[in-house]
Amino acid sequence: MNSKNKSLKEFESLYPLKFNPILKSVIWGGSAITDFKNIKPTRDGIGESWEISGVENNISEISNGELSGLSLEELLSEKKELLVGKKVYNKFGATFPLLIKFIDAKDDLSIQVHPDDEMAKERHNSFGKTEMWYVVNAAPGAFLYSGFEKSISPDEYVDSVKDGSFTGKLKKHTVKEGDVFFLPAGRVHAIGAGCFIAEIQQTSNITYRIFDYDRRDADGNTRELHTELAKDAIDFKVYDSYKTEFNNETNQPVKLISCPYFTTNLLELDIQMSRDLKKIDSFIIYMCISGHCTLKDNKGNSVFIDRGETVLIPADTESLLIIPSESSKLLEIYIE
Repeated sequence: MNSKNKSLKEFESLYPLKFNPILKSVIWGGSAITDFKNIKPTRDGIGESWEISGVENNISEISNGELSGLSLEELLSEKKELLVGKKVYNKFGATFPLLIKFIDAKDDLSIQVHPDDEMAKERHNSFGKTEMWYVVNAAPGAFLYSGFEKSISPDEYVDSVKDGSFTGKLKKHTVKEGDVFFLPAGRVHAIGAGCFIAEIQQTSNITYRIFDYDRRDADGNTRELHTELAKDAIDFKVYDSYKTEFNNETNQPVKLISCPYFTTNLLELDIQMSRDLKKIDSFIIYMCISGHCTLKDNKGNSVFIDRGETVLIPADTESLLIIPSESSKLLEIYIE
C-alpha cells in the first residue's frame, strides 16, 4: 500500500478511470449482468453490478492505468476537487456522491421506498436516496412499479401491507428498452422480473422494504420488512405521470433527468462528438449501454469503453472527444 500511496502523490495528471465491478449475489438476480458485461464465465444469481461506489465497505477500486489497484476513496482523499470538482468537493468532501449500478431482475424485487436527506441524516447519519432508472432491456410483458395508482392514507397503507393487497395500490408500468423513470426519495417503487436497468442514485444504501411477496430464503426465513419506518418516508401524493418523457435525437446530447443530485444525458452516436467540459465543475461518468467508443481527453489520454463498461472522467478534464466504433449509446452523468 505504501508504494501505491507514493505513486499517487507523485502522479500529477488524472486520466479517464475504469473500476472493477462489485458484483452482488441476491435471491432475485439472474445471469444477464455477466453476459452483458462479457464477464466469463457467465454467473447466475448476480442481481447488481456496482460500477462506481463510494458506499462504506463497498469502495470501488481502479482497474486501469498507473493508478490501478487504488481505491476511489484514496484517490478522492488525495486529488479532491481535481477529481470531483470544486463545488462537489465543498459539498460532499471525502464521500463520492453517486452510486452507479446495473441491475438484473430475474425475479420481482421487493416493494420499497427510500428516505430523503433529512430523515436519512436523522435516522442513519446517511444521505437520502433519490435515484433514476434507464431500462436497458426488458422481456416481453416486463413491468415495474413507481408511485401510487390511487390515493391512500398512511393507515390504509399499513392495512394493505398486512392483508397482502398493497401492490394493487401502486402504479404498474409495462416497460421497454429506453424507458426512463425518476424516483425521488419517498416514491414507492419496485423493479419487476425481466427488467435490466441502469441505475443512478445518491450514495446511500438505506432501503425500507415494504413488501416481499412472502419469499423465503434457503433456511425458510422471510426477509425483514420495515413497514413503520417506511410509513413516515412515503410520499402518498398521486402524480399525473411517473415516467420521464423525452425526444430521441442522434448525435445530440438529450437531457433525461436534471435534479440537485445528478444530471443524466443520453448520447446516441454514429459519428464522433466533441464535449466541452470546461464549464462543468464536476466529474463526468459514462455508462456504455450499447456499442463501444473511444474517449480521448485534452491531455492526450485515450480509453476504450465497451458495452456494459463505465468510465469516470475527472473534473479537471477540459474537453473530450467521443469516437463510436459503431452505432453506440451512452449515459452521461454529472452534478450541476
